[in-house]
Amino acid sequence: MNSNFADRFKSARLLSGFSLQDVADKLTKTVTRQAIYRYEKGEVIPDSETIAELSKLFNVRPDFFFNTTVVEIGEVSYRKLKIPAKEETRIKEQTKDYLSRYLELEDLLGIKAPFVNPLKDYPKVSDYGNVNTAADLLREKWNLGTNALSNIAALLEDKNIKVLKLNASTGFDGLQTYANGTIPVIAYNERQLNKKDRIRFTLLHELAHLLLKFDSSLSTNQIEKLCHQFAGAVLMPESAIKQELGEFRHRLSINELGKIKQQYGISMQAIVMRANVCKIVTDNYKRQFFEWMEENGWRTEEPVNYEGNEESGRFDQLIFRALVEELISFSKAAALKNMSLADFKEFSKNI
Repeated sequence: MNSNFADRFKSARLLSGFSLQDVADKLTKTVTRQAIYRYEKGEVIPDSETIAELSKLFNVRPDFFFNTTVVEIGEVSYRKLKIPAKEETRIKEQTKDYLSRYLELEDLLGIKAPFVNPLKDYPKVSDYGNVNTAADLLREKWNLGTNALSNIAALLEDKNIKVLKLNASTGFDGLQTYANGTIPVIAYNERQLNKKDRIRFTLLHELAHLLLKFDSSLSTNQIEKLCHQFAGAVLMPESAIKQELGEFRHRLSINELGKIKQQYGISMQAIVMRANVCKIVTDNYKRQFFEWMEENGWRTEEPVNYEGNEESGRFDQLIFRALVEELISFSKAAALKNMSLADFKEFSKNI
């Protein structure tokens, strides 16, 4: 029995969202559903011709089925999940596939970079004061000062947190989990790339879940709210928002909020939420502001965009490092990127 091939075959099938019958129906070569079932059980390995056709069907390279890097992901927590169960499964398989290639690459380069939680000794969180202090402590531990942060994805990867960009439906924002028990993982939806401020907020929201311990008396909604507040506090510390807005304001202008958004990479709505918890604006003003945003159709698409870079290039950097050190071939590099050799060569020319 070949359990490795069976696991990789099932992963490829789930990544594609196909049932066993779907696979049998879509293959041009006559293969029964029973034969597909035996592939997935590891009882039979298909011949090279069938593997080539399966690769095209699943949009993976043939060597995908023989990758021996083992990735086990723990309990997965999501930010905003309004998707069918099949899509949730596909997201998990994307996460495992990306990680298997990432960890294989690090192993080839001999990289051993254990993660250290900078807030591991921080007490259980139960209210806004706790998360505000935790955010300040995180900035202190990571030597971030109080200035605006440029690239959250790159920052997290520098701290040995794997940041994955997944192709998912619009009902998915992000997730966090641990791979193989010790490797922290945060993923976000690449369909949000036109909303960089939302990606930044999602990454830090998921970071709160990874780093903080929450009081057992809190409900799921209360924990989610505290994670929102942590993200806002990391993006814009209380000292920074009071410097920008002052200690107390009766009203804020859209132009003022737009300039702050462009500087700090935080949405105008999150700035107002942050101003409210920092007691710069009242609950009544916050309510009026959100009603006004709704009336103008700005709740989903704000009138000012944040244009900063919000992607980590570490995975690609490691591929080119392995290439120049002659640890891998161009063909292997293409496999790690899950690209055809021709596509990878074109990709490498454009870097």
